Amino acid sequence: MSSSDWVSTSLPYLAPRLQGRGDAWGDEAATQGRQGTQRIVHAGEVPAPSVVAELFGTADGAPVIVRRRIIELDGEPCELTDTYYPTEIAGGTRLAGTAKIRGGAVTLLAELGYVGVRVREDVTARLPRAEECETLGLPSDAPVLQLTRLTLDRDDRPIQADLMTMPAHRQRLRYEIRIG
Repeated sequence: MSSSDWVSTSLPYLAPRLQGRGDAWGDEAATQGRQGTQRIVHAGEVPAPSVVAELFGTADGAPVIVRRRIIELDGEPCELTDTYYPTEIAGGTRLAGTAKIRGGAVTLLAELGYVGVRVREDVTARLPRAEECETLGLPSDAPVLQLTRLTLDRDDRPIQADLMTMPAHRQRLRYEIRIG
């Protein structure tokens, strides 16, 4: 299977992992005989970009915590993911650092008392920015998919926002929804 045959689903990334085991991406890739890794290239407090401020219902530039990652499949970059958290949730926690979090951030959020119960995802297509072309090894005219995911708790408060950028020609997104 080549990276152009990759099918991604959201569900494994939305629930805390039992006993903090591994990470969802590494496990998903392994089920297909591949190696999924990620590099955290930045973590800490930043001014909220306008899209994140809108998702969180706060002012542009308000402080938020970000974890900026390069997601790799078999050693090659396949996705760029910026995950944002309100500072009142993530400030002073491992979410604000560059170390990997055993079981992933969703597991840590649950340990901190923040469990997502509703998720909204929007997918758009656009041309990549120069730094995305360089990191993902794309020509400037190759479209990318931008998946924006907002996770809300039982009180409808935002607890996490993900901005994921992936080459459109290497990715297929699959949504399975149980009705009833």
